[in-house]
This record gives sequence, C-alpha cells and structure tokens, in this order.
Amino acid sequence: MTLNPANLKFLELKTAASAGDVLEKIRSFREKNGGMDRIADTRLYISGMFMLRRTDLLEAANITHIVSVLRGRLDKTLVEQYATTGKHLHIEVDDDDDENLIEYFQTSNAFIDKAIQEGGSVLVHCAMGISRSATICSAYLIYKKRIPAETAIEILRTSRPIVCPNLAFRKQLDIYSENLDEAMRNLDDVPAYQRYLYRREVEISRLAHKAPTINHYGEDEAKEGSDMVLKCRKCRRTLALSKSFVDHCAASPPVASSSRDRILNAVGINKTNCQHHFLDPVVWMKPELEKGEMEGKLECPKCSSKTHRVGITVFS
Repeated sequence: MTLNPANLKFLELKTAASAGDVLEKIRSFREKNGGMDRIADTRLYISGMFMLRRTDLLEAANITHIVSVLRGRLDKTLVEQYATTGKHLHIEVDDDDDENLIEYFQTSNAFIDKAIQEGGSVLVHCAMGISRSATICSAYLIYKKRIPAETAIEILRTSRPIVCPNLAFRKQLDIYSENLDEAMRNLDDVPAYQRYLYRREVEISRLAHKAPTINHYGEDEAKEGSDMVLKCRKCRRTLALSKSFVDHCAASPPVASSSRDRILNAVGINKTNCQHHFLDPVVWMKPELEKGEMEGKLECPKCSSKTHRVGITVFS
C-alpha cells in the first residue's frame, strides 16, 4: 500500500499515530463496509477502487452512478454496466502536486448533481479514497452548500476520518470556494486560478531551466477598494496591487542594528521584516517578460527611473 508522503505525514500529525498505524487504519477501512462511506446526509459515497468488486454493497446502497478519479489501473469490466448507460465518469489524474484537478470540478459537480436529482446515489472513488476522491467530493459540497474548502473537508472527515487531499488539491479547493460564482461561469477568468497556473508553470520550467510561459497578467491599475498597492518611489505610478503579491518569509532574521531593533526582534515584531516584494506578472511587465529573460531589471513604465528599478528573477 502506498500513500502520498505529504498526506501520510499529515495523517500522522492529525491522528498522533505512527506511519505504520496510519496505514493499518486505512487497511481496516477495506474490511468495514467494503471501505465505502456515506458523506453526511447526502446520497454521495466515497471509497477506494477495491469497492468496485463489492457489487452486493453497491446494490445495497443503491449506487446508480460512479465517478472514478485515477489514471490507468481501472479495470473497465468493473464499471461496464455503468459506462454503457452514461452513468460512469472517469477523471484521469494522479495523486501528485502537479495535477490540475480543479478544471474537472464543473464536470464532476454537474454529473453528481444530475444523478442525485434523478433519485440516484453516486460513488466517488480513487485508489484509496483519501486524496483525489476526497477532493472531488469536497468540490461538490462547496458547490452545493456554498461553504469554505476546509469546512467541506471536515464534513467528509466526520464520515471518513482518513480523507486528506494533497496540498495542491487543497489550494485548488480554496481557489474554487473563494471564487465560486466566477469559477462556475468561466474558471479561466478567475485571476487566482491564472496565478496558480503561472506558479505551477514556473515550477515545471524551473526543472528545464527555461523561462515559463505566461498566459495571464495581473492588473496594475488601482481600483476603489484595493487594500494595498506598490508604487514607484519617484513618480508614484502604481506598479502592482496586493492580489499580485506572493507570500514569502525572509530568508533569515533581520539584523538588529539598534537597541530598539533588538527589542522588537525579542518580542517577535520584526520576524518577517523582509524589504522585498515578490510579484506575479502584471500588465506593464509584459513587453520585457515576453523576451524570455530569466533575470534582470525592469524600469518604471512611466518615469523610467534609473534610481528605482524592479528586479526580476524567475529562478530564485
């Protein structure tokens, strides 16, 4: 039995159990009710792929539709009776941090909702019923109940304590829940999703040591209600809005240059006193970034200030 290392570590911390005990607990789910769990008061069920062989339990639970969330390994004969009647949805993804599962949420939500509205029950499964299937079920709860991602995951855990979407899937669930109306209309128009795709592209490009492809640029014009903006020190032209800021921590604690600084450090006020701002690409950077340079300086687009430039480093 294998499990995403990050998920295994999370479950160890969550349950205060050893890795061996966590895996043993997961094995026990295979024996209890065939490993299938009903989510709260819905007609939505979650399990690992071994449940497909328990046709007696599927019939007892009135499972009319199946959503398979895994790549390869699926024995098509086990879902043939569902597939031939259009009652099987197969989403082919791995349980990896570089997988994009959010792009399937609208499809899976529509499939599940239609089945339930018609009086059926839906089983969502992946390999073990821990990460991928939990993400799809959480997305449906977010869509149906309009709740935050963490609340949806906690609802799942009341029925199946071992659910644990990987960190990338958790981020995608956050994006979906925080931008639900826009995502339902057109996911590609959600700025947070485009920023997520860009950061994912950066990680992939880093491995190949090439500049990432940029398909989305954030706004650089302040609008009413913007909570924070970054401006050129010379001409005060807005360079970026706060939603383009990338969260980060200082590489090392700031050096205390005075007795006041030492006091602030001692009480923890200066813990992240970093003097740099990290940004996702914004509109005014486009001409330079399209050149494919991986590092350099960008001048203010208004005053071309030689004394105040924005440093760009794609790979830090």
